[in-house]
Order: sequence, then structure tokens, then C-alpha cells
Amino acid sequence: MLQTTHCNAADYPAPYEGDWIARDFRFHTGEVMSEVRIHYRTIGDPSGEPVLVLHGTTGTGASMLTPGFAGELFGPGQPLDAKRYFIIVPDALGAGGSSKPSDGLRTRFPAYNYDDMVLAQHRLLTEHLNIRHLRLLIGNSMGGMHAWIWGVRYPDFMDALVPMASQPTEMSGRNWMLRRMLIEMVRNDPEYQGGNYESQPSSLRLLNAFFSLATNGGTLACQKAASTMELADEYVDTRLGQPFTLDANDYLYQWSAARGYNPAPALEDIEAAVLAINAADDERYPPETRLMERAMQRARNGRLFVIPASEDTCGHGTNGLARFYKRGLHELLRTSPRRVGV
Repeated sequence: MLQTTHCNAADYPAPYEGDWIARDFRFHTGEVMSEVRIHYRTIGDPSGEPVLVLHGTTGTGASMLTPGFAGELFGPGQPLDAKRYFIIVPDALGAGGSSKPSDGLRTRFPAYNYDDMVLAQHRLLTEHLNIRHLRLLIGNSMGGMHAWIWGVRYPDFMDALVPMASQPTEMSGRNWMLRRMLIEMVRNDPEYQGGNYESQPSSLRLLNAFFSLATNGGTLACQKAASTMELADEYVDTRLGQPFTLDANDYLYQWSAARGYNPAPALEDIEAAVLAINAADDERYPPETRLMERAMQRARNGRLFVIPASEDTCGHGTNGLARFYKRGLHELLRTSPRRVGV
């Protein structure tokens, strides 16, 4: 049963929240859980054209309902006007209200990966919401990587695909090095106790803040915000003082799930029109590697838009600010043919 929740954005309808149970869910490891819960939000009338919105690592569907994203896209006359579109925003497997280790299984929870997470999303749409085709699939960061998997695994399922702050290549370089270090530091904290901790390891808040500062925020924006040592100290103190409620096992599973991700070999299979959006100052996907350029040459009907770096962008977090690309998104929807029934 769907229930109404409070909506902070007056320009689009209040979201509805619901839970659905996927029965006999088989993970890529071969393990089967008799019940996997998928929590989700919907915005707009189910008769509208379906749009799937996917969030990033350690986030939830609620993290996509910000003024900078939803407030720029879901209102009247905006690219994803909720009076026209039926917007589905699930919590990824392992996050938010969906099934996750902290529900009770702890480290006995199956070691899911991105393929499992996409399967859960697909089952939610097809088995519960009775959706067989999307007008658009848009995802940010981890959600962008999920979008690439959707494109190669279910090429006929969407008209248009917008992977953001991501690459369709395997984890490598500094991006994976820092993720691996984050995972190892939590695992080696004596307070972690192999996942059987009585309370959250005290290092978790510090490690999360360190990783965020190292891989998010934008060089120019950080310099603008902290142009002196005193301001930089204040910036760090503020970051460390922010509420932190994540569970250590959930956290490790979420970052570890990227292991094995690599849709690159099947990029030619993508049928949808692709608008990939990255930021020039993205710390995790720096354009100078040219990995994205080479990948996009193999994606049919695809183009890459790189948001120029400035004091107003924020590195890997830039794609949460839809004002930088809403015009391009509107044009994509205007020109992409509807492929229902192909």
C-alpha cells in the first residue's frame, strides 16, 4: 500500500512511498533470499510516461529529491514535469528502506553487486509496477553506473538513457584505490569486530569525511570555500560535525558492490539514445584519462556532455545540480523517438 509523505518542493506533487517484496531473489553468487524488500518513491500519476531515477552510493531515493535536482526537473514546464511523467525513485538494494545487512543478517547478507541491484530495480518495475518500457532512465554516480548496466542488459527497455558522474568502464585508478583503502580501513578497525560490533566503529565518521573530501567537492569550489587555513579548518569541523547515521556493514557492502562492474564489452548493444553527463572537475572520473571519450565512441546514438569546471561546480557532486544540464535533458526528450514495442 502506498502512503503519502511530506514534500518539501511545492512545484511538484508530493511523493508516495511504498515497499514491495521480491520473492526468491537470486543473487549473482547463487544465493537465494526468500524475500528481498525494495523501498521506492513515486511522483506523478501512474498513467504518465515512466521515468526511473537512480541514486548514488550510500544515498537513498530521498537524496534525489533535492531543490538542486528534483526542484529543477519535476515542476511544471520542466524537463521531467510530474504532470506528464510518472517518476520512480527506488532505494537501491542494500540502502535506505530496502533490504540490507543491518536488518539483522549483518555479514551473512549475500555479497550483492551492481548486477543484483539492477535486477532488483527491474523486478520492481516489471513485477510490481507493471512497467515494461521507460521513456527515460537517469542515474547519478552509482546510479549512473546502474544506468549503463540497464543499457546493456535491457537494451529495449528505455527510449533514452542518461548516466551521470560515471563511466562504463571497470573500477580502476585512484577511484578504486581510494575505495579499496576506505573498505580496508573500516575492516581493520578493531571496533569493527568482523562485522559483529556492539556500536558503530568510531573511525567510520572520520573515514567517510576523509573520503568525501578527497573525491568530491571540486578543486575550485573548495578553494573558494576555504581560501585560508582558518577557513579550511572550519570547513573540516563543519563536515565532521554533520549527522552520520550509516551502519558499518551497510557501508562496506555499498562500496564493495562496485567490484566486478564493467559494462564496456557490451556497449554496442545499447539501443537507447544516450546522453552521458560528467563534470570536468570530477575527482573520481577525470576527463584527462580519456576513458569516457573512448567508451562513447562505441555507444551508438550517444553523446557526452562535460560540464565545465568553475567555482560554482563541485566536482563529483556537480551532477546533483540539474541547472547545468536541464536544457540538454529537455532536448534529449524532445528528439528521442519513442520505441515502445520494438
